[in-house]
Amino acid sequence: MKVYDVVVVGGGHAGIEAAWAAARLGVKVGLVTSNPERIGLMPCNPAVGGPGKSQLVAEIEALGGLMGKIADATAIHTRVLNRSKGPAVQSLRVQVDRDGYALEVQRVLQTQPNIENIRAEVAALWLEGGRLRGVQTVDGRKIAAQAVVIASGTFLQGVVWYGRQSRAAGRQGEPPARFLSESLRAVGHRLLRFKTGTPPRIQADSVNYQKLEVVPADDPPETFSGTVGMHATARPTWQTRTTEATHLLIQENLHLSPLYGGDIEGVGPRYCPSIEDKVVRFSDKDTHLLFVEPDGLHTTELYLQGFSSSLPPELQVRMVQTLPGFEEAVIQRYAYAVEYDAVDPLELTPGLQSRKQPGLFTAGQLNGTSGYEEAAAQGLLAGLNAARYAMGLAEVCLPRESGYIGVMVDDLVHRGVDEPYRMMTSRVELRLLCRSDNADERLMPLAAAWGLRSLKDLEAVQAKYARVQGELLRLQKGRVDGVSALQYLRRPEVTYEQVLQIIGQPEKPLNKAEAYQVEVRAKYAGYMERQAKLREKLKELEAYLLPATLDYGKVPSLSKEALEKLSRVRPRSVAEASRVPGVRDSDLTALLVYLTKVPA
Repeated sequence: MKVYDVVVVGGGHAGIEAAWAAARLGVKVGLVTSNPERIGLMPCNPAVGGPGKSQLVAEIEALGGLMGKIADATAIHTRVLNRSKGPAVQSLRVQVDRDGYALEVQRVLQTQPNIENIRAEVAALWLEGGRLRGVQTVDGRKIAAQAVVIASGTFLQGVVWYGRQSRAAGRQGEPPARFLSESLRAVGHRLLRFKTGTPPRIQADSVNYQKLEVVPADDPPETFSGTVGMHATARPTWQTRTTEATHLLIQENLHLSPLYGGDIEGVGPRYCPSIEDKVVRFSDKDTHLLFVEPDGLHTTELYLQGFSSSLPPELQVRMVQTLPGFEEAVIQRYAYAVEYDAVDPLELTPGLQSRKQPGLFTAGQLNGTSGYEEAAAQGLLAGLNAARYAMGLAEVCLPRESGYIGVMVDDLVHRGVDEPYRMMTSRVELRLLCRSDNADERLMPLAAAWGLRSLKDLEAVQAKYARVQGELLRLQKGRVDGVSALQYLRRPEVTYEQVLQIIGQPEKPLNKAEAYQVEVRAKYAGYMERQAKLREKLKELEAYLLPATLDYGKVPSLSKEALEKLSRVRPRSVAEASRVPGVRDSDLTALLVYLTKVPA
């Protein structure tokens, strides 16, 4: 029997980052998938990043993950969204070559000697005397490990729907994980039932591009990793819109939808709805914007973003052909919905370890999220902590104020989910302090301390921000029009380049990234100071720790709802307690009063 330190179940974005992070710490990893050739497959849109998501990718990059590097290497179209807005909400979106992305992931994983692929379907957790020993496969094998990360995506009891017809599948053409749900229930986990979907893929030469609006790539392109791929500006994307005829077809045929027909039990994502949901929920809208995206440099398919559906295939053809430019369109792969099991994330620790079974970690859609980037970020954290568990080290986490990953995980484990969770900039209270461009400054010290990045990487980042700080001090001393050059730069119409033309270059001119940091920090200094004060207030509540064994029934004046929720979630601090739904200010006051009276 082969023995591993960590077994990772699933080769999607969460499983990839989990295996990579664990292996970076030097432990032996077994990556279990039903087909290793499908590792890194993009079953939905062939893109990485976007609002709220590019910030996650930047943090994954800072923490030593793979997603940003792979996206840059296989990019065919890059574009910065929200350029006209502030730096907190600007976001990079990278269209990638779908097949090239998977191949590049597989190639990179093969370069890591601590990762070994295992072809199998996991049937159950392997437990002896209540202790996790590894996993068992459907063919009877036992794979020993000290820690297990389950990153099963939509495969747990997966069912795909084409109209009112369904069949068991984790996604199109792949069988579901049939038995693992029962094993999770057996250790005490409560499972949820969620739903997601994907649009049809259109034969590229059947579209009239003259009727579409062209969206060119940015040139020069931006990157996540600093390395521009060979084809980053190779393809445009396009836009089209739904029509009155589209909406009428959908409204007349809602009874053929498994969702509206009552067949689907799972809850779908509010922020990534199907076209049926859009037409019903936004009935006041005459049209909806759709994005037409190539699947790759050499593929024959277009991805119709914004047009996911579970209506029958024959109706999908009619719907698609109501779109401008798609009058003669041919569908190569039909849209479908998929239902699947997810764990209740309230039963996880901030390090994504099961509160029910020590040594068990979960990540990705299994935890109730939606999206590649959300999955990858969780996978990195879960893989890191699984390796630490195997090494006998304490669990680590990213606090909410550290950035987007911290906010997402805090939301999941303290607030829970009643629909698939999607990361958005609006969820992040300190978003001006937690931008994509300063993820390295925020997270590289942690990454180096945890063994995910080298000391050389850390020193390079520290030198970068020392140069930035030095230039800010130089600007403070310089004078322009009777004020400091720094104060002058804060004027909306003034750029850093214009200031340099007046006071001259520093002894060692800054590169593009460093110059951007100078300009942002100058122009948004007042806003950043206010957010820094808010961060300090949040830290004050974090200082009030709640004992793991605290009997909330003994806390006077605690509401019944707070008693129930806090007993279940077991927050580690009053700050975490404040983010549990149903806990009111009066409950927090009761906790603080109780803590001052009870000996530590």
